[in-house]
Amino acid sequence: MSQTVTDQQLAIFGGPLAVPDSDQHDELFRWPIVTDEDEQAVLDVLRGRTMSDIDVATQFEAEYARYNGTRYALSYPNGTLALQVAMWAAGLRRGDELICPTMTYWASAAPALALGAAVAFADIDPVSICLDPGDIERHIGPRSKAIMVVHYCGHPADMDPILEIAQRYNLAVIEDVSHAHGALYKGRMVGSFGNVSATSMMTLKSLAIGEAGMLVTDDEEIYQRAIVFAHYRRHDQLTLSEVKPFAGVPLGAIKGRLNQTCAAMGRVQLKYYPERIVEIQRAMNYFWDLLEDVPGLRAHRPAPGSGSTMGGWYNPQAIYVPEELGGLAVEKFIDAVQAEGSVASRGINFPLHQHPTFTEADIYGDGQPTQQAQATRDVSRPAGSLPVSEGACQRALGIPWFKHYRPEIIEQYAAAYRKVVLQASKLEASDG
Repeated sequence: MSQTVTDQQLAIFGGPLAVPDSDQHDELFRWPIVTDEDEQAVLDVLRGRTMSDIDVATQFEAEYARYNGTRYALSYPNGTLALQVAMWAAGLRRGDELICPTMTYWASAAPALALGAAVAFADIDPVSICLDPGDIERHIGPRSKAIMVVHYCGHPADMDPILEIAQRYNLAVIEDVSHAHGALYKGRMVGSFGNVSATSMMTLKSLAIGEAGMLVTDDEEIYQRAIVFAHYRRHDQLTLSEVKPFAGVPLGAIKGRLNQTCAAMGRVQLKYYPERIVEIQRAMNYFWDLLEDVPGLRAHRPAPGSGSTMGGWYNPQAIYVPEELGGLAVEKFIDAVQAEGSVASRGINFPLHQHPTFTEADIYGDGQPTQQAQATRDVSRPAGSLPVSEGACQRALGIPWFKHYRPEIIEQYAAAYRKVVLQASKLEASDG
């Protein structure tokens, strides 16, 4: 990486771009990788008119379970339904509470409302941006039933203390792996720690197969509950007395079958996913290694040597430290990096505890917000109650998500960040 590039005038002030040919780098970011093998697998389903059968889906499930290191897997048309079924199968019922990080996509929490339950939102760790184990216990109440652990933006959550708390309070653990396919926590695959896990595999995810979800578990009771809730064509597998009498009609009044065109693509994508994420990890770690010494930015990745990894590194983030850059607002930093031809964005979610769906919406005509109507205690989280999450939008920014290891190009993108960091004082002094 040329030092002269970072010394040049910032592009936002008319200087040369650090990434002059970004319009030619589409191949570096295009995802998923779709080959003739993917297309043929989908065509075989279409030409066989078997889109609504389950043979390809069950093959995909078996392969996914082996990959994840779990006994059972069930596919769904989307990750949201997989999460809802995971909640119900783990025992979440009317009046119960789900403890969930407020910094996550809405599907980690909102399905609880459809089950008659409420959500007790908790804060996040400022380094991992995942559920803070130290903030769980204050949110536990008499009707707490489960903890939703989200491996957010690819970073594995700190599972050891979370599992210890769950065991001590007899709470189920549900893992949302939608951001972290293939990520490891201390050498073990995320999604294999909790009682049950669920994931989305929609087109933008790191394991992307169109639109799909997957539930995995080692628990046969949870597996059979998941079947009876939304997989009516598999009710011949039911043996447990608690669910067997209901065979024939899904208890969730939901058809959870995955379209087999997606399952077919899923089998091909999963086949090559392990080797593809190795290249993604190599590229992303190289980007961060180039920036390891710059102030104002911290890599959102596990510590080297920890045995933990970022999997496919979905929606990669930087932890932004404005006080090291003279208090420069993250918006100005992002604008300057983008002006250099590089990639930067506001890439995290809005804290759910402040969203009107959880503070105002009367979904079922209870005469009060549904979130509170379904709780047996006050589960509101007023402004200031979850401070790390509430300030996270000023301390995180989306960075380039490289799908291939192209060091000479990655160096340009890193140079754009270094250039802006080294001239942050000029940005702070500007009126723009």
